[in-house]
Amino acid sequence: MVRKYLVGIALLTVIAISGCSAANKETTAEANTSKAPAAETAADTEAASDVLEIEFWHALESQYQETLNRVVGEFNDSHDNIVIKPMYIGNYTALNEAIVSANAANTNLPGVAMANIPYVTAYGAGGLCEDLGPYIQRDGFEIDDFGEGLIQAAKYEDVQVALPFLVSTEVVYYNRDLLNELGLQIPKTWDEIPSFLEKASDISADGKTNRYGMVFPGWITWYYEPFFINNGVQLVTAEGKTDLASEHSVKLVSDLKDWTKKGYSYLATGEDAASVMRQNFIDGKALSVIYTSSLYDTIVDSCSFDVGMDWLPGGKTKEQVLGGNVLFLPAKNDQKVKDASWEFLSYLMSKDVNMIWASESGYLPTRKSVQETDEGKAFLAQKPEFQIIFDNLDIITPGIQRTDWSQVSTTWRNWMDEIIQEDLDVETALKEMEVEINEILSGS
Repeated sequence: MVRKYLVGIALLTVIAISGCSAANKETTAEANTSKAPAAETAADTEAASDVLEIEFWHALESQYQETLNRVVGEFNDSHDNIVIKPMYIGNYTALNEAIVSANAANTNLPGVAMANIPYVTAYGAGGLCEDLGPYIQRDGFEIDDFGEGLIQAAKYEDVQVALPFLVSTEVVYYNRDLLNELGLQIPKTWDEIPSFLEKASDISADGKTNRYGMVFPGWITWYYEPFFINNGVQLVTAEGKTDLASEHSVKLVSDLKDWTKKGYSYLATGEDAASVMRQNFIDGKALSVIYTSSLYDTIVDSCSFDVGMDWLPGGKTKEQVLGGNVLFLPAKNDQKVKDASWEFLSYLMSKDVNMIWASESGYLPTRKSVQETDEGKAFLAQKPEFQIIFDNLDIITPGIQRTDWSQVSTTWRNWMDEIIQEDLDVETALKEMEVEINEILSGS
């Protein structure tokens, strides 16, 4: 089956992350690294030897380059003996391959590296990351100023192996003009969604949907994990099994299937799912969509109507899952490189730099105390919708931190797509899915 094939692919990915040798693979960063020009005099040589060049490997695309170059430039201008050289490696997958390869070969490692949050567990287990605890304690770094979920997302077995950098969470974007016209409010709980969808959707007499009440992304499980977590489902139990075939889970999936059948909503899947969903919202064909907070600026700038942003409908709890990236120091570098790299890393985590990124990138402010700064107040004055995220920083959780979670997530996503779109019995299909996922979780 296709699902079995995809699980195999995901397993190979996890094996690669865990540190299998890739010494013969030339990384993108190695290919792009330029050599410093030869020194012309003995004095120049001595001066140059005092300057430590640190590479910063990242996955920030062209839209972030202006901000990145300015932030790095300000650091370089204020440090005589450290020069940071930012290196775009590619997307998170390419960056992961480059880091794993360089670590296995023990050569050409960057001083500071970026990683997508789901890689933290594998990197920690593989010993790729320096323990940042001693640096934090030595310098009195204000680690508690980050939300608890952000801190935990950058830990492995209670060791602080990274720090949160550009992060996001799930939110509901909605057409405020239309919402007010209809006299509706975004539902606060899952149980309030059916009534909302019935009133928010526009269905023709022939059954055609003119406007969806709410669209649920389905191309990654990250978007709907909170609904299950907040409504009594244990994605992975204390015994290392999944609860995704439980009564609570059956109800959630049955609801999604029912709303799709009625034309009130749909689970956005497929190659162009994100762009189609986004365009439906922009064109007024969806009153609300669940999406990432990091695209707030893009969404607002694309719409002709007033865009609102709200917390996801919850349940017994209202937790959400962190997305985005962290920064870490490769452990195999010598101490001189790690000390200089930490200086740059802690600079990137400062309140001022944090607010620059929040203002210009669409990612979240990660420091709770920035609300008290002039920059933080100006940010909220410009983007008041983000107050709801500031208010809930401590309940943005790291999600499942297991090396096999990518395989579980892939299996879950494929089953969800099939259950919602095809004529499958929800309870029977979820039980079959549960067997597959438990095999992954048990390592068999």
